[in-house]
Amino acid sequence: MKSANSGRKSASLLGVGFDADDGQVRLTRGKNFALVGGSEQTHAVMQETAVKINEHIDREGKRLEELTAAEVRDICQQVGESHRR
Repeated sequence: MKSANSGRKSASLLGVGFDADDGQVRLTRGKNFALVGGSEQTHAVMQETAVKINEHIDREGKRLEELTAAEVRDICQQVGESHRR
């Protein structure tokens, strides 16, 4: 039996941090993203980035799965640049 959403596209962002050395296992899931690992600081940056990406997509009035890879890359670059300021 097929699910009601079987013909619908889905997309999600995955963030993985490798710098944790405190023995903690960090996992955060949210709208359009899953984040795993990282130090406390790295994980917090990934969380903030994922939220800002979602805010940007929402302002565009679109859904992640409607965007092209180039559009997602551009949004990620814009959000990343705002972190460095």
